[in-house]
Amino acid sequence: MTRRHVSWVGEDDPDRVDTAVLSLGADRFECLGTSRGPTYVTAWSLTTGPHWVTRRLEVTVRGQGWSRDLQLERAGSGEWSAEVSHSGAAPVDLATPGLEDPAALAGALDCDLALCPVTNSMPILRLGLLGAQAPAVTALTMAWVDVPSLRVVRSEQVYAAGAPYDPAIGRGVVTYTSASRDFTADLTVDADGLVIDYPRLARRG
Repeated sequence: MTRRHVSWVGEDDPDRVDTAVLSLGADRFECLGTSRGPTYVTAWSLTTGPHWVTRRLEVTVRGQGWSRDLQLERAGSGEWSAEVSHSGAAPVDLATPGLEDPAALAGALDCDLALCPVTNSMPILRLGLLGAQAPAVTALTMAWVDVPSLRVVRSEQVYAAGAPYDPAIGRGVVTYTSASRDFTADLTVDADGLVIDYPRLARRG
């Protein structure tokens, strides 16, 4: 296992700082991360199985006088489940935490934690999008976790190879599109598939 420590600064919110400590294997990783913003703090842990398929994501959000916790799991059979807890008086505009419809996540291999660059790495690595023979375009279904509400919903996304990883400059490019939000970005990533620059979201600190 290779150990990496990575941090990002928010581009949409310069006051947000994200950090992650990863243990990287040949076809999986384990990761602990935090995101600190002006109104709440998020802490999370992520474990994948072979081929970087999500096994478990645990997320805690703490604001002034309130907190929310989510445990999201994907079984080997492909079924998703979630447990949630919350306390205090959260902002009234937050959605109800938890998994709205487990059946809607049929076929999903990955979680996608909002504002978290690490969860882009699983499809990038599994699809080999940094290699010379990468598939041009792949449509995927994700278990998208909203932050700070911790609501879990189906998200349709598309990943496409951009520029293969170039060791001379230490980066490659992958194009990410969220069909659910009508959003596209060219992600600059390193040899481990970790985001260097995510336009309009985050960049390496």
